[in-house]
Amino acid sequence: MDALIGTKVGMTQVFDEGGRQIPVTVLAVGPCTVAQRRTADKDGYEAVQLGFIDQKAQRLTRPLQGHFKKGGSAPKRILREVRVAADYDTETGGTVDVSLFDGVEYVDVTAVSKGRGFQGVVRRHGMRGGRASHGGKSVLRGGGSIGMCERPARVFKGTKMPGQMGNKQVTVQNLRVVQVRGEDNALLVRGAVPGPNGGLVMVRKAIKKDQTSE
Repeated sequence: MDALIGTKVGMTQVFDEGGRQIPVTVLAVGPCTVAQRRTADKDGYEAVQLGFIDQKAQRLTRPLQGHFKKGGSAPKRILREVRVAADYDTETGGTVDVSLFDGVEYVDVTAVSKGRGFQGVVRRHGMRGGRASHGGKSVLRGGGSIGMCERPARVFKGTKMPGQMGNKQVTVQNLRVVQVRGEDNALLVRGAVPGPNGGLVMVRKAIKKDQTSE
């Protein structure tokens, strides 16, 4: 298994052996409970279903209550599936914690970015806007022309225009692991992570880095 569920705690700084300051994001990763094991024979693929954050049983639907009871797991608020190898040995009801990332140098973090609401092209896409003088007041923060009149007489898909900004799933790849604090279930990664403090994150071993060669 190469992923765990967690939450974003916030940003701080640590210092390395040479006294250099390192900006880090603190992630509270795990412990996650194995709620179900999916196999190729029964389900067509190999995966484990992880549960995160305790939940009162009466706040779950009866099918979910039965699901956790069958797996021997306490009720959880969050459920996510993680693909595993066919020979991965685990039992339902077991626990996986942040020690999964011991010896891992890089991780990918997936989260939902902060929502900024409906924004114009200047803030959303970084456009310059129109002229600020000589009668340019009406186009000061406008985006300019978005198409042609006669041909093709339409606006192309993907044209940068005002709209919803943020509140989208974002993955930041190849974040270096600075510290793994097993006693606190904390993972410190260099740099920023999308989303607000307290937001849900999915931490995976980096897929574009050779972890054994670093």
